[in-house]
Amino acid sequence: MNALTILLSWLALASALTGAQIDVRSFEGLDASKVGNARFDVDPNGAVGTKQYLEWVNSAFQGYDKKTFAPVYAAPVSGDAPFVRNGVLQCSGSEGDGVILFDRLASRWVIGRRVGKNSFHYCIAVSSTDDLKARSFAWRTYQLDLDPLLGRNSQGHIFVPDYPKIATWPDGYYVSLNLTDPDKFYREVGVLVCAFDRTNMLANAAARTPQCFHYPATPGALFPGHSLLPADIDGNNAPPPGEAEAFVSIENPESGSVSRALNWWTLHIDWAAPAQSKFGGPVSVQVNAYTPACYAEKNPADTACVPEPSSNTTHSFLDSVGDRLMQRLAYRRFLNPAERESYLVAQTVQIGNGERSRTGIRWYEFGSGGHVAASGTIDGGDSNHRFMPSMAQDKTGNAAVGYSVSGASLHPSIRASHVQLPGGSPTELNILAGGGDQQGSSHWGDYTSMTVDPVDDCTVWYVNQYYDRNQTGKGVDWRTRIANFKLLTCH
Repeated sequence: MNALTILLSWLALASALTGAQIDVRSFEGLDASKVGNARFDVDPNGAVGTKQYLEWVNSAFQGYDKKTFAPVYAAPVSGDAPFVRNGVLQCSGSEGDGVILFDRLASRWVIGRRVGKNSFHYCIAVSSTDDLKARSFAWRTYQLDLDPLLGRNSQGHIFVPDYPKIATWPDGYYVSLNLTDPDKFYREVGVLVCAFDRTNMLANAAARTPQCFHYPATPGALFPGHSLLPADIDGNNAPPPGEAEAFVSIENPESGSVSRALNWWTLHIDWAAPAQSKFGGPVSVQVNAYTPACYAEKNPADTACVPEPSSNTTHSFLDSVGDRLMQRLAYRRFLNPAERESYLVAQTVQIGNGERSRTGIRWYEFGSGGHVAASGTIDGGDSNHRFMPSMAQDKTGNAAVGYSVSGASLHPSIRASHVQLPGGSPTELNILAGGGDQQGSSHWGDYTSMTVDPVDDCTVWYVNQYYDRNQTGKGVDWRTRIANFKLLTCH
């Protein structure tokens, strides 16, 4: 679909909130036909900036005008391009695992991605301006050789870095990666966290050496607390001066099927005296009991149980990615009417009884220090499975969660719910009804992305994947949809 035929749908959907109408606007994002060597691990995510929305899928990106939704570039841009243009050839290879940020405090775009198959690098591109169409626009690029930091297993093989996430904090760009063992079916055996020198990267200066930490100190055994999410700033209020970056992760059950905790971590960086930097945690945070989505006690690594209409015939199910929290850990500092800090995150959990039963969305709000301020579950009250969430909140405390929904009689579709924190009930919005199933792979998404418009600090933007017809065989023909809406209580 070209720029002249962008599909724009205006959906006036009834809201239980004050009886008002919420306009959900959505348009077509990237699809597999526009991306070279498209794969099933779509990695759909993006961020909204001051003038454009920037979307990432798999190994390419595209910008869109916020008002007209017209694409910024004539064709999707390879994720390699910002690095190759700057001669950073270690960061080429068309690998996926990219994450797009809009650095609210600096009004700049950021791309973070892991590259490599036998030798690995983490690569960051920072824009020179907030306007993707400006003549002066350029990417400033940086890379970290990961190989010396990853460690090796007992066979002498390097641990493979996976599922990288990046976030903005005033003193750094913070990155987390899982360490996986290639000789044990790539099971998670630890994590690596790093802080990059945001100050000098924004100034287009030489960046100080990234500071990195392992957990555990000697990776090797199965690590149930994997996939740390770093806190990423929403709004215009920076955290209190000197506050350490926070990370949160799930605590997968090691016996039985129920967990009652998440993990809270902190990383304090001292750029002047790196020996004083400290990675702290995990601190166990008690939450309402949950069973990770699609959890099977005899095979906890298999998290695929989400049905599609074709599942009865194909016996193929979608992966809920229920063994981890889903990006982002969205941070916001409120100053009025009283100062407080809020961290939001969501995961996919089992709903009801019975192994591999229906899935729903559990969300959490943490206050400063990691205490649980509020939590809830989005069930839907029907027979469908909800999964792959991403969460953020506007400047008035309205939280929005976007996710996929699928069932025995419902093709994978895109929906969102909104809730007034701390104790409101969720109201669900339909964003797009899918037109087909993914029958060639259980791999779905990996993650999605909900972000908040920096201009009005009210409008939330969400991107996710879908199919407009059944996908069969080895062909890859997914599509993505970008949506935005604003609650009328936010002004």
